[in-house]
Amino acid sequence: MDTIAAIATAPAPSAIGVIRVSGKDCFSVCGKVFQAEIRSFPQLEPRKMTLGRILDAQGRTVDNGLAVRFPAPHSYTGEDSAEFHCHGSPVVLREILESLFAAGARQARAGEFTQRAFLNGRLDLTQAEAVIDLIDAETAAAARNAAAQLDGGLRRRLEPIQDTLLDVASRFYAVVDYPDEDIEDAGPEEIARTLESASAALSRLLEGCGRGRVLKSGVRTAIVGLPNAGKSSLLNALAGYDRAIVTDVPGTTRDTVEESVLCGGVLLRLTDTAGMRETADLVEQKGVERSRRAMEAADLILLVSDSSIEMGPENESHWKAVRSLLQEVAGTGKPWIYVQSKCDLSGLWAGSLGIIGQGNVPASTVCLSTLTGQGMDVLERAVADLFPGGDPGEAGSFLTDQRQEEAARRCYAALRQALGALETGLTPDAALSDVEEALDALGELTGRTAKEEIVSRIFSRFCVGK
Repeated sequence: MDTIAAIATAPAPSAIGVIRVSGKDCFSVCGKVFQAEIRSFPQLEPRKMTLGRILDAQGRTVDNGLAVRFPAPHSYTGEDSAEFHCHGSPVVLREILESLFAAGARQARAGEFTQRAFLNGRLDLTQAEAVIDLIDAETAAAARNAAAQLDGGLRRRLEPIQDTLLDVASRFYAVVDYPDEDIEDAGPEEIARTLESASAALSRLLEGCGRGRVLKSGVRTAIVGLPNAGKSSLLNALAGYDRAIVTDVPGTTRDTVEESVLCGGVLLRLTDTAGMRETADLVEQKGVERSRRAMEAADLILLVSDSSIEMGPENESHWKAVRSLLQEVAGTGKPWIYVQSKCDLSGLWAGSLGIIGQGNVPASTVCLSTLTGQGMDVLERAVADLFPGGDPGEAGSFLTDQRQEEAARRCYAALRQALGALETGLTPDAALSDVEEALDALGELTGRTAKEEIVSRIFSRFCVGK
């Protein structure tokens, strides 16, 4: 492969900048750019930083920095690689990169370093995808999961399943291709037990898909309630700044307002919605329609009501509307938390409204004040209980990508079809095509049989220099 180079650090002034180089002529190219006092670049001690002068395309010193070389195959890409660590001036970095181009390197494409690591067998496809997940991680739990997956956590769960299916297929082919050899044939019962074990392991993996999606993408959360219930104040309190306009005038929020926040260590993709009420205002009607759509699309609903409004005949219409909204939220079947706001004004607990306790009950009922912060910790615990990040033993074992999940589901479906064929009394060879289909799907997941366009699409998500 030809030699590639790219700036690996962010395009902004910083203390340190890093340039990566990789390819068959890597060391000779770098030798034209870097001058150490004692040795030429190819003779530098591997994996050890060396101080020297870094030259521009005209051979002039552009910076004094550090260089390190990684001989193949013990490098990130599996081929000869090197890094330059210099001052993080964008001008300096560009000059060094141009010097490397003049010496024979070319600009690396987005994700090309990791793609070469995959093609050279240093990473499987799940580990390669973990690299971009680690870069994009927005929570500590997501970072831990991506780091564990990069370390092979998911691969280690898939390998036993793949080995089991390969053993079934290879034994069948051995008996067919070498009938004169004394090869023990596996009977239908033994094959069924083997496939059942692989199917169960895959089922357990698929059960964690929801948690994997939460780790990677967060929880779509709709904040709903009557006008002036405190929805926007809750959004601002969770965001830590005034993201939404708050007034005492009902109907202030007419469009949906979105923000991403950490709550109990869980990434919430919050949508603050317009107050849900009957209205003749056309603009507000459209806001209410969007509120319902946001609720339908959400993974979690925070239903906010104003606890400072006392129960009594004079406020019966208000609490009737709250009861109606409670029923609507419960009817979605989605997990929801009942948030009673403004508890600093009332101290009242309005949780017993006559319908909680039937059907889809709230996961928690929280009374809080966004002004004093009272109860915010209770809300955080409630969210964390609903969406646990996974214990250290599970880190790295979650399917976090839709591509991974689809491949795993196709594998599972093929295994169930093979088991169905055996249960109906068909001979093992009738189930072999399903086993091969399962192997193909599993190979696509790990990258063994992934099509070129799938691989290209995955690495196109990467930044240049990674």
